[in-house]
Amino acid sequence: MFEYELQKIHAAELIRRAEHQRLVREAGTARRRARRTARNAPEGPVKRGRFARAA
Repeated sequence: MFEYELQKIHAAELIRRAEHQRLVREAGTARRRARRTARNAPEGPVKRGRFARAA
């Protein structure tokens, strides 16, 4: 019975580790996707100071 309980604890730990790794991988993918989207997105309105630039 004791070995069975140890096996269940070990299996639960492996499941937790796998879930953590999956979340880390998804976060990295989302971060890269956001950077790529920001890089390819058109720029917003240009904010100018009080004075316009001289030609």
